[in-house]
Amino acid sequence: MDASADEQTALTANYPVGKLAATVERLRREVRAAQAEADGRALMELAKGILVERLGCGPAQAARQLAELAEQAKVTPLELAVDVINQSARDRLSDVTGAFLAGAKGQEGAAADREERERSAAVRLREAESGALAAPDTQAVADSLFHHALTPLGAVAVAIWTAGTDGSLTLAGSAGFSPAEAGRWRYVPPGVMTVARTSLTERAGQWIGSLSETGLPSIGQHHFPDGGRAALPAGTGGRVHGVLEVVWPTPLEPQSPQVIRQVEALAELCAHTLETYAFVHGGDTVTEPRVLPDAAELVDLADGLHDPALVLVPYLDDGHLVDFHIHHVNSRFLDPAGRPRGLVNGALLLEAYPMAAGESELFQRVERVYATGEPFRAQRMNLTALVDQVTVASVADISISRHGNSVLLIWRVEDETARLASLLQHAQRLGRIGGFEENLLTGEITWNGQLFSLYGRSPSSGPVPLEDLALHAHPDDAVAIGRFLRTLLHHGRPAAAAFRLQRPDEVTRHIRVVAEPVLDADGRPFVLRGAYQDISAQHWTEVALAATRDQLAHSEQQATERNRLTLQLQHAIMPPTQAPLQAPRLDVAVRYRPAETEQLVGGDWYDAVVLPSGLVLLCVGDVAGHGIEAATSMVVLRNALRGLAVTGAGPGQLLSWLNSVAHHLTGSITATAVCGIYDPRSRKLRWARAGHLPPVLVRDAEAVSLPLLKGLLLGAVPEVTYGEDEVQLAVDDTLLMYTDGLIERRDRTMEESMTQLLTTVRTAPCTLDQQLDRLLTYSRSDTDDDTCIVGIRVS
Repeated sequence: MDASADEQTALTANYPVGKLAATVERLRREVRAAQAEADGRALMELAKGILVERLGCGPAQAARQLAELAEQAKVTPLELAVDVINQSARDRLSDVTGAFLAGAKGQEGAAADREERERSAAVRLREAESGALAAPDTQAVADSLFHHALTPLGAVAVAIWTAGTDGSLTLAGSAGFSPAEAGRWRYVPPGVMTVARTSLTERAGQWIGSLSETGLPSIGQHHFPDGGRAALPAGTGGRVHGVLEVVWPTPLEPQSPQVIRQVEALAELCAHTLETYAFVHGGDTVTEPRVLPDAAELVDLADGLHDPALVLVPYLDDGHLVDFHIHHVNSRFLDPAGRPRGLVNGALLLEAYPMAAGESELFQRVERVYATGEPFRAQRMNLTALVDQVTVASVADISISRHGNSVLLIWRVEDETARLASLLQHAQRLGRIGGFEENLLTGEITWNGQLFSLYGRSPSSGPVPLEDLALHAHPDDAVAIGRFLRTLLHHGRPAAAAFRLQRPDEVTRHIRVVAEPVLDADGRPFVLRGAYQDISAQHWTEVALAATRDQLAHSEQQATERNRLTLQLQHAIMPPTQAPLQAPRLDVAVRYRPAETEQLVGGDWYDAVVLPSGLVLLCVGDVAGHGIEAATSMVVLRNALRGLAVTGAGPGQLLSWLNSVAHHLTGSITATAVCGIYDPRSRKLRWARAGHLPPVLVRDAEAVSLPLLKGLLLGAVPEVTYGEDEVQLAVDDTLLMYTDGLIERRDRTMEESMTQLLTTVRTAPCTLDQQLDRLLTYSRSDTDDDTCIVGIRVS
C-alpha cells in the first residue's frame, strides 16, 4: 500500500537530501520574515519621527504614544504607523491608498473583514515603497513590489524593463520567473514589438485580458499563455525610464480604478531606481550609477555645430511636463519668422512657436524624444510660426535628440532670401517693433516703416546709423550704448541694450535694441541686422508694480504685526491649559486650541473660577468675527462676567446683564455663551445659554446633550430674558461645555456633528484631562476656528 503524502514527506526528511531541502526552506522562511520585519521597522521609525516633530517629544515618548494610540484604535502599531505616514506625506501613494480604501469599503463582507483588508492594503503599499526606496538595485525593487503589493492582487510574476535610447529593452529586475526564462529575455533588440514595447511606444498603460489574444511575445509566454498582463510606463516629469510588466496566471477581468491607480503608483516607484542607475545588456545584467550630462555640455555642443540649433530643457508644472524652455540658441540659428535670436532665446517653445503643436507636430516629436530617448530625423518638414496673427511657414530638415535631461533640436531652414524678405515684411506688422539692416562696407542702411515711426522721423529724413545712436538717446544712457556698440562692432558678438530715445517731437520713449553681426571670412562684421522695440508700456508697468510691491510689503508687515499682538493678547488671557482648579469634590479641566491660521485669530473664551460663596462659575463663549477686535471684546465679556458673578445672581440673570454690557458698552458686539453655577454641596448645576450649544452630560457610558433652552445671542437687542435649567449631578458624572470650533464642519450639518461628538465622549479615559485631550485629538472640525472646552467631573 502506498504511503500518504505526509508520510512520504516524513520519510524523505529522514534522508540527508530531504533534511538539506527542509533546512533550505526553513532558512528561506526566516529570510522572508526578517525582510518583512525590517520593512515594518523602517515604517515604525518613520512614524515615530513624525510624532517627534508633531508633538515635540522624545523618541521614547513617541513610541509609547504610538503604542497607546494603536491600542485605543484596536489596530496593530504597524497599521497605525502607516496611517500616520499617509496623513503626513500627502503624496501620490497616500492618494492611491485613500482611493483604494474607499473602494474596499464598498465590497461585500463583514465589517471586520473589510477593515482588515483596508489596513493590510495600506500596509502593503507602504512596505512596498519602503523596500523599493531602500533597494540597492532594480532586482531588489522587483522582489519588494512582487511580495508586498502584487502577490496580494493575485499576480504571479513581475518584470521591470529599462528603455534604451535606441529603442531596446533590458530586463533590469524580475520576480516569479525561472532564472532560465529571465536569462532568455534579458535583452530585447530595437524593433521587436512586445507587450512592454507597446506600452513604451504609446506611453500609456496596457491592460490585457489574455496574452494569447494579442499575438505579442513577452517574458513567461509559455508558462502563462492565457494569463492576463499589465504593462505601464515607469517615468516621472515627462521622461519614461522603462516599463513595469505584471503577470496574472488566468485571464484578467477589467480592474477597478483603485487597483489601476495602485499599479501606476508602483510603476512610479520603479522609475526612482531606473532613473538612478544605467543598465548594461550582454551577459549578466549589471547596474552602474547613471551620470547625466548637464545643459552646459549640450550648449557647448550646439555652439560647435554648423547648423542652426536650439537647446531645450523641460518645463514642469506640478511634476508634469507642459512645455520646454529654449535654454540656448547657437550663432547660426535662423528663426522661421525672421526674428532676432534675442526674442526667441529664453522663451517657452510653445510661446515662441504656438503652431508647433499643430499640423507639423513638432512639439509632439520633441516631447516623445524627451520621454523615450529615441532620436527623430525628418527631411523637408514644415515649420510654422505665428507672429502677430500672421502665419509664417517654411521647410526645414529636422533632427531631435536627447542628451541627459535636455533636448537638442537642429533645423536647416530653406530659402534664406525669402526668410530675409519676411523679416522686413512682418517686423512692420509687429506692434512697436521695427527691423533694420546696416552694411558697414557700403554704409547702406535699410529701415522699415515701423522703425521710422518709433524714431518719430519721416522716411525722407533717412535712417540713423548705429554709431550715432548716442546722439538720439538720453545722456545718462551713453555708457550702456557704448557697451552695446563695442560688443557688436569690436567683438563681433550679438548684443542688446535698453535706452531712452529722445525724439524730435520731444517725446521720450523707452527702447530696447537687439542686433547681431554677419561676419566675413576674416571674422570681421560687415553687416548688422536687428530690431528696435518700444518697451515704454512695459517700463511703466514695472515701475507701477515695484511701487505696488513696496506698498503690499508694508501692508503685509503691518498685518503680521497686528496678528502677532492679537496672538500675544489671546495667549496671555487664554492659555491652552491652566493650573488645576481647587474645588471640593470636583475635578475641573479646561483646554484652549487657537486657530491653525494666524489670520483667523478669533474670540473664543472660557472661564472656571471658585466664587467667594463657594459656588463654581463655569462658562464658555464665542465673540463674532476675528482679529484684534474679537480678541479685545472677548477680554471685556470674560472680565465683566467674573465681576457680575460675585453678586450671587443666577446664570440667567448673569447673561441678561452681560447682554446689556455687549449691547451698550462695547460698540455693539455680538457673541454666544453658556454659563453655569455649580454647587459642590448639593451637586446641582444651574445653567443658561445665549445662542450657544448646550452642554453635554456623560453618565455611565452614555452621553446626552442638555435641553436647548431659550436664549438669544448676546448684544443683539437691548433687553433679553434668559431661561434657566437645573441638573442634579451624581458621582463620576462628567459635564462638558465647548465652542463650535470643536465639531463644526463644512460638509456636515450641525446635527451630524453633534452625533459624532456624543459617540466620541461615551468612551471616557481614566482622567478628565485625558478625556479633553482626546476630544481635541479626534476633533474632525475643518473650519480653522478656535476651540474652547471646560469639563467637570464629580468626585
